[in-house]
Amino acid sequence: MGFADFLGNEATVRHLREALAADRLPHSLILAGPRGAGKYTLAIMLAQAANCLSPAETDGLPDFCGVCSNCERIGQAADLNARVDEALAARDELREVDKKETRILVQTHPDVLVIPPDPPQLLIKLGQVRTLIREIYRIPAQARRAFYIFTSSAFMKEAANSLLKVLEEPPEHASILLLTENPGELLPTIRSRASTFRLGAIPLEEIEALLAQRRTDWKPAERALIARLAEGAVGRALSFDLAGYLASRADALVILRNATREPDYSTLFRMTETYRAGAEGQEKTAGLLRAFHALLEDLLLLREGAPHLVRNIDLQKELAALADGVTLAWIEAAARGAQAVESGMRRNLLRSLALDSFATQLVR
Repeated sequence: MGFADFLGNEATVRHLREALAADRLPHSLILAGPRGAGKYTLAIMLAQAANCLSPAETDGLPDFCGVCSNCERIGQAADLNARVDEALAARDELREVDKKETRILVQTHPDVLVIPPDPPQLLIKLGQVRTLIREIYRIPAQARRAFYIFTSSAFMKEAANSLLKVLEEPPEHASILLLTENPGELLPTIRSRASTFRLGAIPLEEIEALLAQRRTDWKPAERALIARLAEGAVGRALSFDLAGYLASRADALVILRNATREPDYSTLFRMTETYRAGAEGQEKTAGLLRAFHALLEDLLLLREGAPHLVRNIDLQKELAALADGVTLAWIEAAARGAQAVESGMRRNLLRSLALDSFATQLVR
């Protein structure tokens, strides 16, 4: 167990380990990279390496054992989805009046606090940042260095502004890690107070080779498709939910076909009606919009004469026919419309109606 288990981005990992070795890990740092690139995994590894009770070295740089009490307890937060589900279940058990004041936090070690976006809006909220402010100046109880890990850059405005003060005057014993797919989502005043480290995409050939080695249960055609859909993110490729993606893509295709061919509103409305309220509906809508964006990108690539970059390779023939019937302006408008639906999700708009409005506005 150690940094050898982290796949890809060797230069970035080395720079961070060198900072640990020199005791110069930034008090505020941004880990940027595509979804599934390993940002959260690397953040947990850094917390383990900084606080390992039996520290080792590999390649002359700090590493961690993975089995001491600190490593083990910090590592329990590695399955973020499971820990968030536990926190949500605990909140659901509270009285209704207490639920409104309780924010989702993950803490498997007293000195490592993980702050995920709070459902149902999936935003970092003011109460979560206030918890960090209250805790961060406390001297670590069982660790040499405390870690506070934001797993998303989707902050409510008040929460982002409240974070600025602690970023200006961080305590010596703590590091704040901000994980993001797009650093531009963070306030410029936050970015200016943090060091940025980027996790880049892994080449397609390496992803395909890794899947052939580790996912022998997938068919070659499935591995080829997943390697492209993973967009160079190792973790995303290895854990890709192909069945879920194909279901979301089927619904996204209903919207595309309805917009670019003879409209079939009965089929469209039967599909959008399945997008209900609640966390499950929000996750389903997010999957639909991700699939829709992927299809739009493929249409753009085909329009621009780059078919070798298409990700949905099993649909290339149909997508080529659809691309012939749309303009770049239509693709741009469709992308803006999908972003508007995403924004509406944060305001708890009725999803089926939002999708109906979006889909009908796309009709050419």
